[in-house]
Amino acid sequence: MKIQLALDRLSIQEAIAIGEEVREYVDWVEVGTSLIKEYGMDSVRALRNAFPEKTIIADMKTIDNSRYEFELCYRAGADVATVMGVSPVVTIANCLEVALSYNKEVMIDLLQVSDLHFKEISTFDKAIFCQHLSKDLQEDASNTLLDKPIFKNEKLNYAVAGGISRTSFPEIMNMNPKIVIIGSAITQSDNPKQAAKFFYELTREKGNCT
Repeated sequence: MKIQLALDRLSIQEAIAIGEEVREYVDWVEVGTSLIKEYGMDSVRALRNAFPEKTIIADMKTIDNSRYEFELCYRAGADVATVMGVSPVVTIANCLEVALSYNKEVMIDLLQVSDLHFKEISTFDKAIFCQHLSKDLQEDASNTLLDKPIFKNEKLNYAVAGGISRTSFPEIMNMNPKIVIIGSAITQSDNPKQAAKFFYELTREKGNCT
């Protein structure tokens, strides 16, 4: 199990500073959608340069124009880019094709994906599938990620994202995803390093690190 640090709603400089502080306790570093929307590919290049030893994720949330957007990400230094699972199947297929040509990876965001569409896209077994509770849904207390498990194919690699906290983390670990994506529980903590260490040590104690 790997920890992916989600860096969102920050400046590039703030993102790098937090990343430096927690560097030893995270495995993957995500250039969040808000960073990309505000600063473009400069944000991806900056985090790639700052963390050369880490896997860098460009959270593009692509839904169309897939070849162009994924090539932008990979040329800027991303190892993984994200596409929305609700996209047409051809869009996701294009993403996988571009990733293969660059020897990179694709993460498919399952936000609002229906069972029927999931069945169609689950054939892309080289991708990582991200169960995601959106920021807007997190603000409604009736919504929790654990109420909506979508892990329907044990052969696929899964990530989990969306409001993960110290309280919810042990139960998240029991789902045994490949990647746990943590944002504000680290970045908005009074002590980001200690927060990251907490999550990191739990994953290592469980022996789920791969």
